[in-house]
Amino acid sequence: MLSSNQSLPLITVSIPIYNCEKYIERCIGSVLRQTYSNIEILLIDDKGIDSSLHIIKKIQAEYPTKIRIIEHSKNLGLSIVRNTGIDNAKGEYIFFLDSDDEISSDCIQKLYDRASSTGATLTIGQTMAINTFSNAKYPIFKFAPSLDFIDNNNTILCNFCKGKWAVSAWNKLIKIDFIKKHKIYFVEGLFSQDELWSFHCAIKLDSITFLDEYTYYYYLHGESIIFNKTKRNFENHQTIVEYFTKAYDKQNATRKKYILNHIIKFKEITLTMQYQVMGKDINYWEINYSRLKKAPSLSLFDYFSNSFSKDIKKKNLFQNLPSSLGYKLYKWRFERT
Repeated sequence: MLSSNQSLPLITVSIPIYNCEKYIERCIGSVLRQTYSNIEILLIDDKGIDSSLHIIKKIQAEYPTKIRIIEHSKNLGLSIVRNTGIDNAKGEYIFFLDSDDEISSDCIQKLYDRASSTGATLTIGQTMAINTFSNAKYPIFKFAPSLDFIDNNNTILCNFCKGKWAVSAWNKLIKIDFIKKHKIYFVEGLFSQDELWSFHCAIKLDSITFLDEYTYYYYLHGESIIFNKTKRNFENHQTIVEYFTKAYDKQNATRKKYILNHIIKFKEITLTMQYQVMGKDINYWEINYSRLKKAPSLSLFDYFSNSFSKDIKKKNLFQNLPSSLGYKLYKWRFERT
């Protein structure tokens, strides 16, 4: 149970509430069991149609000093829910937790201890997947144990663009003043808002540290977003690439190389997922393929440079063919196995 210790900085755990009646008690319970004492639980209700709001109000009645509920007047989407959490957090730090997941009992304590000892703006822990289909547990979105503490923004951006850590917003303890100072909010309407938000953080971060311990339990189930990609998701990915491009245009030559590497990898993921989910819709795939070609890509000179790997050069080539040929090549690549 939580005890009171006002000598510790207040930490806000922000949880979105939307049609999560199956999971929300487990989620909130994991926060109430934290060994770190000075926590506020901020629940943002986004007007779902199940009993989630009734459940969280019953829990709040038991912990009125620990739990706050903010109710949206209408459904606004996860991006706005996250922003509501940022704007209403009273803590020195904020931690995003999805309503169908849970955290270890010492998650906040260990992340805070790490943040406090290093002075880092952002602290990340490891994540364990709980596969409800197979009842298996295994690491997911894992970062290299060698990652420790980085206090140089160029190095942070370089490592982020190399995919050294997960782009999820959750399982990250971050100083709220940093977010507000740089206005790093989630973009309204985007399904894959974590990807873009994490990129915007990497552009500005002055320090980051890593805790090589499992602090977050990510549940895989039939309602998980990862299993329910739709056409709207791919439209969102296109928009995210356009935001990457805007940031790319403002950087110096070295940082442009980092971001270009990231853009090429993100385009590859987008095209691959779209083919896997909607491969038979050839016309739609080719339209998005043509749209992605408008984003920055390698120049002829880059192919003779050591700044990009052979794999990135190959991916870039596959992404810049005539659309019909590009589709045939993706079909061949992903159906030959």
